[in-house]
Amino acid sequence: MAIEITWLGHGCFTVATAYGQIIIDPFLDESPTAPIKAKDVDAKFVLVSHGHFDHIADAAAIANRTGATVLGNFEICAWLQNEHQVKNAIGMNLGGATKLPFGTAKLTLAHHSSQLPDGTYGGNPGGWLLNIDGKKLYFACDTALFMDMQQIGAEGLDFAAVPIGDLFTMGPEDSLQAIKWLAPKRVVPAHYNTWPPIAQDAEQWAQSVKLKTTSEPIVIEPGGKLLIA
Repeated sequence: MAIEITWLGHGCFTVATAYGQIIIDPFLDESPTAPIKAKDVDAKFVLVSHGHFDHIADAAAIANRTGATVLGNFEICAWLQNEHQVKNAIGMNLGGATKLPFGTAKLTLAHHSSQLPDGTYGGNPGGWLLNIDGKKLYFACDTALFMDMQQIGAEGLDFAAVPIGDLFTMGPEDSLQAIKWLAPKRVVPAHYNTWPPIAQDAEQWAQSVKLKTTSEPIVIEPGGKLLIA
């Protein structure tokens, strides 16, 4: 079965697998660009990269309604369990991986911050490296450029999603270096055009990716899908 990746705007993605659907950084109900609401999501796993509202806002609601298992750093999972009654959670830390029905999920390094919506300490921010039936997918989530991306790229990536919005994450120029180090077969931009401060020209970014890297850039609108066969 092909893996179907859907961008739901901002930093939110779903990954449909033969073992159920994964949602990453659910921010839907209050997102100005999300094409669906949290009530429309059917998920087996909810992956949270860090504690900021625009990445965790709908995690508890989705998990509590669907019975999905939440994965995130230890502090985030404890907060969701203690403050939002999430029943199923796997607390992790940077560099750690866990085996799941679809394969493995590894919490990778990210350079960002991670305060939770109520001001609680949100642990270390991260990204996600997924191995699904031998296909390797990397979601950089919210991060600055960092040289350890070369090690992540050494995994041999089939897909990567990188932020390009600037201001709060790396911008288009730094994303080009990230893509060179990651060397994914295909790459999509994320965390841009949600609000005016992070507005970017994705088509111009794609042209730069074509000229300066070996990866295939794919620009999709919120709700757009990409198949990894």
